[in-house]
Amino acid sequence: MSLSVDGNKPNEEATDQRDTSEPSRLESCLDQPMGSSSVHEDIKYLPSPLPAEHYDADTTEPISCGLQTLEELLSWKRSEANPFNVAAVPLAPREPPLASCPRRTLVSHDMMGGYLDDRFAQGTSAEAPYAFYHWQYIDIFNYFTHKMVTIPPAVWTNAAHKHGVVVLGTFITEWTDGAAVCEAFLKDEESYRAVADKLVQISYCYGFDGWLINIENPLSKVAVENTPLFLRYLTDQMQERVSGSLVLWYDSVIESGQLTWQNELNTSNRMFFDACDGFFTNYNWTEQNLEWMRDYSGVQGRQADVYVGVDVFARGKVVGGMLETNKALEVIRKHNFSAAIFAPGWVYETHSDKTQFRKNQDNFWALLSDYLYIHRPASPLPFISSFCQGFGKAIYWRGQREENRSWFNLTAQEIQPLYYHTELEGQGSPEGQGSPEGQCQGWLSSRGCPEDAWNGGCSLLLDGLIPATHTSPVCARIFSLHVPLASKTLVTLIYKPSAGIRVSLELKTTDASLCTHNVQDVKLVPPVALDDRLQMLSLFTQLCGNLSPDGWIVGCSQLELRGCDLREVCLNIQRNGQPQDTAFSCRVGEIMLLDVASLQVPPELVRGLCIYDVVWLRAAGTSPESTSLCLHLNATLRWDYPTQLVRHFRVYWRRLRGPDPRIPPGQLVLVGRAYSNIFRVTELVVPEAPSLLELVVEPVIRKGFPVPESHWGRRSLSYTEDSTQ
Repeated sequence: MSLSVDGNKPNEEATDQRDTSEPSRLESCLDQPMGSSSVHEDIKYLPSPLPAEHYDADTTEPISCGLQTLEELLSWKRSEANPFNVAAVPLAPREPPLASCPRRTLVSHDMMGGYLDDRFAQGTSAEAPYAFYHWQYIDIFNYFTHKMVTIPPAVWTNAAHKHGVVVLGTFITEWTDGAAVCEAFLKDEESYRAVADKLVQISYCYGFDGWLINIENPLSKVAVENTPLFLRYLTDQMQERVSGSLVLWYDSVIESGQLTWQNELNTSNRMFFDACDGFFTNYNWTEQNLEWMRDYSGVQGRQADVYVGVDVFARGKVVGGMLETNKALEVIRKHNFSAAIFAPGWVYETHSDKTQFRKNQDNFWALLSDYLYIHRPASPLPFISSFCQGFGKAIYWRGQREENRSWFNLTAQEIQPLYYHTELEGQGSPEGQGSPEGQCQGWLSSRGCPEDAWNGGCSLLLDGLIPATHTSPVCARIFSLHVPLASKTLVTLIYKPSAGIRVSLELKTTDASLCTHNVQDVKLVPPVALDDRLQMLSLFTQLCGNLSPDGWIVGCSQLELRGCDLREVCLNIQRNGQPQDTAFSCRVGEIMLLDVASLQVPPELVRGLCIYDVVWLRAAGTSPESTSLCLHLNATLRWDYPTQLVRHFRVYWRRLRGPDPRIPPGQLVLVGRAYSNIFRVTELVVPEAPSLLELVVEPVIRKGFPVPESHWGRRSLSYTEDSTQ
């Protein structure tokens, strides 16, 4: 079913849920009387009491980290976990689900020791960060470092989970120290169960999905005999606690306990494979290794669980690597195995001009695309994306710059479109001959562009050349989906076209009862007019507007359908006027599909806003001309609100009363964006004591309607200098 939605002008008319509460972190918060609107603080200039592994010592900015030693792991307590590293996004459904994928793709992210810009739980102002956004091609994301226990930063888990990608941490032991660790925890059942229990607790607490186990040191006879028992216990416990969990074993030691990489699954290491969910081979394999594995009895029925390792840096004697990584993928897929792509950050690390990162990243994944498989997001409506990649040169909201600075926060990343470059054949050419001599070869490109955006940090830029001989519309695929549509669906398209082209949105659907993994059976159903009832029209006007801010065109249509699943979202681009070679561009700011029945549901209230972990500092002001030390507030805010309803929260502050009573209350000032129900205010310059200020939380809901101020969260904070200091 194909639905064409005119976008040339504005129309005038839920998943495995884990308990992520941290009651022990909230003792000071819960002590605050909820009947009172104000909290009082006596200012004391003391060193921060917050744990240094979870908060930057100078700014109290929350950060992510791993665990270095066995003692740290065994003493880990949920009550002492980092509340800011708890993933806010549950694992979304996708089609096909992981269990049904016969050939999977794992990405192991190993970059410069790990915990770089991505360690900042609330984002940072990095000028040229590394990010990943080709999620539709992969099934599993592993965050890899050489710390003993690598806990994925929540920003990665959030971005991956939005796309239905499973996230694994890493448990690694290496060298002499690693051997000592293994002898300690693999000496008996009690010891290995204690380690496994902690790994399960950590994964459950922080909201990621499993572990890569990487033992790269020799094992004693007792330790190697206990290793499969440890793997089986860990795998069983993970499956019991975390839906969709995975435990993978890296090709390292063999059944004798020797550290001997096999570059294949065989009789020497099968005992580890049989005890867990999958096997990640070393990188120095040859095609003969894959041929042998294909026929090995130990693999039969579990070929998808064998992930053949590919080192993108091409270290050692390997097939492919770097810009020939596609050669390795070709051989792996030829023998029907899954692939484990190690360190694709090579495209960032080895290129000195970081401004070309998007181009280099897109080129690399385009090389592999013939051997990867597109997975479709399968969450119910609403479906919304403004194409933000989680970083940019500015932060935009409704086409306006909200903050004019470089930034990076992968939690802000939205559902990603398809990125590609393709050639357009001239339709008047003889079959198989391409364009006639003297005529241009057309092309179409889809890429993220930070130069302008509707929401977030970038928009989707479609550009190309329509050759004179190409008379039908150019169809740009944007999303491949598996989303059930409502009987009445509101469709919004926000875009900026270049001159000389017409743009329309095309939705390809299939009857739900006929759903397959392709889009073949299509019918044309015209969009119907928007509901003309006054109340609904008012809602549509709020959402869609009748304006073209800064050249953006906002168009809305309402579709009436029965029992349909959305399979593809495309943009049709056609030239105006006479046939001629036509260069074009179209910047797509946002695509949104909403269930009309949900539009009149009243917004929720922000409840229980509280303030705790307050740290006062004296430091320089924010303006260059400031010479005196200013008072800085650092504090954690927490509140209750259904996070599945929101894009983000805006956190504000304002002065209510200062030392001089003649000064009127101040205006709301934006502090930052929160992507969960917790936010750390850091280095906020506030008026001198005694004073009274207010902290405010505004939910920005996914549907796009503004939430009335009466529903925002508010809490005032009074403070005076401690006279005992």
